[in-house]
Amino acid sequence: MVNTTLLKKFLNILKKERDRRKALLSAYDWLKQARPKQLPPPGDWRIWLIMAGRGFGKTRTGAETLRGWVQQGLCRRLALIGETEIETRQVMIEGSSGLLAVHPPHERPLYEPSKRQLTWPNGTIANCFSAEAYESLRGPQFDGAWVDELAKFPEGEKVWDQLMFGLRLGQKPRVIVTTTPRPTSLIKRLLKNPKTCLTKGSTFENAKNLAQPFLEYMREHYEKSWLGRQELYADLIEEREGTLWTPSLLEKARNAYEETPLKRVVVAIDPAVSHGNQSDETGMIVAGLTSQGRGVVLADLSLKAAPSFWIQKAIGAYHDFKADRVVAEVNMGGELVEQLLRSYDPSISYKPVRATRGKFLRAEPIAALYERHMVWHAKYFPELEEQLCSYVPGKTGKSPDRLDALVWALTDLMLAPTSSFKVWTS
Repeated sequence: MVNTTLLKKFLNILKKERDRRKALLSAYDWLKQARPKQLPPPGDWRIWLIMAGRGFGKTRTGAETLRGWVQQGLCRRLALIGETEIETRQVMIEGSSGLLAVHPPHERPLYEPSKRQLTWPNGTIANCFSAEAYESLRGPQFDGAWVDELAKFPEGEKVWDQLMFGLRLGQKPRVIVTTTPRPTSLIKRLLKNPKTCLTKGSTFENAKNLAQPFLEYMREHYEKSWLGRQELYADLIEEREGTLWTPSLLEKARNAYEETPLKRVVVAIDPAVSHGNQSDETGMIVAGLTSQGRGVVLADLSLKAAPSFWIQKAIGAYHDFKADRVVAEVNMGGELVEQLLRSYDPSISYKPVRATRGKFLRAEPIAALYERHMVWHAKYFPELEEQLCSYVPGKTGKSPDRLDALVWALTDLMLAPTSSFKVWTS
């Protein structure tokens, strides 16, 4: 006689297990989760170039594309290439959107870090490489590849060439490239290749999977800057002909920054002599000098405000940063800054500076210091860097107030003699 109670319990267990498996499979169903731009495009392409903003889902797209190629039997020998060995492992393989994470447990490849190799249950093998050791691409051959952040590779052309020599197996060997854009010669070459299929996307297309505070901060601080256009909207920002500063030059200044003691600090002011809707900004830059002789841009406090307001901001910065002096241009404002400082805080050291040469002649030596990697930026200053990268000598109409203040600050710290300043004692 059948025990109906036990039978019901058994059937209930089977149903729960079936539901669990169904939910598990649904969680790994990429076709239901992916946005259209994250699915392989139709057509006879050889290179799928995804240039998209931070947080778009590039890594997930790359990992899921390879998973699809393996499942469909389209590839048997794959190459995974990141900028460094650590990034290949931590982003492309072990990351939250990497290859191990996108596979359900029963499909997950075996990862052997010592061999730099993944092996799928069906026998497909992926070998891991770094752009730093691109020579290791000599010899192996593949029928598919995934390259992550190609635009960042210092030797991108050499990495790419070695990969192309090895991408020679199968009927249709293909490569997916996931990267934020930079105007490198290689990226430009790929864009002109008739076998390249381009997909562009912005950070905000993946808003539902990103933290709201992150999105708000990005919009507030970066959306209107050249860096935001590149890192959020995936625009390929070309360097303007004739500029003294370029995005890549300023990026190097940021990346090289190291927190270190400063032997001098100044607050430089390019004052606006009027206040109103049509008035210029008052440029205000805080910069320091390391014991090794490097300039460090510490803060951009530029603003549009009445003189009584911006002078108090300058005084606050002087004390907050423990500055040695305030430096201010006097061509337009005359003795305005000196009079205001006397009124609010006569203890401050002050040095007036007067422009006796054109803006280009003053700015060029400072730009040369950047070229020699003698200037660091303590963080990203969007408005200042936008102004620096937009300034073309002889062509830029509106006075670049932040640029002027920067030039005065670094000139005083790095090029000018440390004299001719005033300290009031009464």
